[in-house]
Amino acid sequence: MPTMIDAGCEGEVVWLGHVPAASGSLRAEARTRLDLGFHGVTEGRHAGETRPSCSRVTMLYKRGTEIRNVRQVSILSAEELAVIAAKIGLEALDPGLLGASIILRGIPDFTHVPPSSRLQGPSGVVLTIDMENRPCVLPGREIEAEAPGHGTAFKAAAQGRRGVTAWVERPGALALGDRLRLFIPDQRAWKGATVPSPADQPG
Repeated sequence: MPTMIDAGCEGEVVWLGHVPAASGSLRAEARTRLDLGFHGVTEGRHAGETRPSCSRVTMLYKRGTEIRNVRQVSILSAEELAVIAAKIGLEALDPGLLGASIILRGIPDFTHVPPSSRLQGPSGVVLTIDMENRPCVLPGREIEAEAPGHGTAFKAAAQGRRGVTAWVERPGALALGDRLRLFIPDQRAWKGATVPSPADQPG
């Protein structure tokens, strides 16, 4: 019995970006095509089958511990990006300032698609969604450098709209205009213990 369900919607790739590993910056350079391997984007800032653990998993590991890299690409929704731009007082927001890998248009409530959902492209490439990408101050600094007076509002405006991180389950190419089909896990909502809200979590 299949454990993934066709969600009945697709996202069109409207922007692609590459953050060079050697740049030392969060900023992504616009691309018309990305070649994705098991390691992610070649020579990208977040490339690699493993990575040093970061502040997001300090409850599990000492910072810098080598772990599986499930944050190879950053995917955002064009619709949610437009809301962020409006909330910080900009007509539009350059995805490159957020270090984005992929901007999709057409999947509703994209930031909250279930973890382990898959996005499949026409080349056969499959991206597995890890989880929601919580906002941090780094993109705000990049925005502030380009549009003074607007970047400081980014973190609050991006809450629940920052998109997701994902890793490459099956290699392949992505190009502007490609359509990614969404598949979600066939699983009911968890009925376990009450989970603290993010505001109640340490760190």
